[in-house]
Amino acid sequence: MGTTARHVKGALKTLLYYGVDSLAYRAHAVLPVIDDQALFVERSRTEPSTDITLVMQELASRGFTCDFVSLGKEDGLGVGYILRCVNMSWRAARARLLFLSDANMPVGCLPIRPQTAVVQLWHACGAFKRFGHSSANMLFGSGTDEMRRFPHYGNTTLATVSSPEVIWAYEEAMNLEGTGAVQALGVSRTDAFFNKEQTDAWLAQAHSVVPQTKDKRVLLYAPTFRGKVTNAEAPDFLDFEKLAKALGDGWVVLVKHHPLVRERPVIPDTCDDFVFDVSECLSIEEAMAVADVCVTDYSSLVFEWSLLDRPVAFLAPDRDEYDDWRGFYYDYDQMTPGPVFVTTEELADWVCQLPGLFNKEELVAFRKKFMSSCDGHATERILDVALAAEGAEGAKGDSPLMRHGEVSYVG
Repeated sequence: MGTTARHVKGALKTLLYYGVDSLAYRAHAVLPVIDDQALFVERSRTEPSTDITLVMQELASRGFTCDFVSLGKEDGLGVGYILRCVNMSWRAARARLLFLSDANMPVGCLPIRPQTAVVQLWHACGAFKRFGHSSANMLFGSGTDEMRRFPHYGNTTLATVSSPEVIWAYEEAMNLEGTGAVQALGVSRTDAFFNKEQTDAWLAQAHSVVPQTKDKRVLLYAPTFRGKVTNAEAPDFLDFEKLAKALGDGWVVLVKHHPLVRERPVIPDTCDDFVFDVSECLSIEEAMAVADVCVTDYSSLVFEWSLLDRPVAFLAPDRDEYDDWRGFYYDYDQMTPGPVFVTTEELADWVCQLPGLFNKEELVAFRKKFMSSCDGHATERILDVALAAEGAEGAKGDSPLMRHGEVSYVG
């Protein structure tokens, strides 16, 4: 993008986020906050994601009215996007609780009133690849000045993470150092992994979509994307034909690409009965439930996978390039709870020797370090903190949670 185009886009964003959106918010904020109103905002998904559904259900059981807004993609600040932002701003003005699961510039720029709590549930556990301010001025990230001018995590009252170990990383990424806003209350959607009825449903769905998984061992290949969010690409490092030859008829492979990837690598016709791309037809939880082993690269799904006590390996031939592009919060080789390979042959040899080469103790140590706050009760804790002033003397806005940037855990 040329300099002139960047200036024009910056001016339009300023006009929208600090002008039109702000005006809509302030116009509705002349009315009082509705104490039992919660607004959930998704940046691109048109339906509530698994990142927020358990919170919505729990809030509804506590008597809250839960509203949902999808902003859709920015798409060059088109008319549809602008109208959706204005609609969100109008609704946010009277919400007692505002929930997000991703970076959200429109919310970050609003003049949020002190009676409203902005809760960032985030969509990933642990701290793997860098994001937000941690990636500022890297090839993946935006410039620091741009991030400060249009804050993706502005107004955050509470951000919940999967363990105390990673608080520092989220404080850095979200520019929340010294605020106490980042708390290790757990990640809401991981509660489902402790619910047998839910995990059985995931397994049944996977069997229904890919019947071959009922009587064969299943390898899940779930890499993250390459490039920027706006032009996400899938890696093409795994040679399915070589893998099929090495593993034989006793295995099937499920491929689950990152949802941002639009054009996925073609699976060879010779592997039609061996490899199944389930990117569109199974959720990541459903694919994980049926898998015996997971192969990934830099995806945060490894944190949730650790809850299953099953083998994991990493196929990362472009690790150095990815590190230069985006970077990691921890040393990659020391962090990964399984072997790292650069070729399909190495990976296949390891899989063929399972379970003998599975170091379960390494995975358990990884889980204790990065997932210690995920125990099946995260949703309850998150809402207990978000509603800390419930029953307290005076208005709900008296809670320290309402003072943006001054959160304290009182659960």
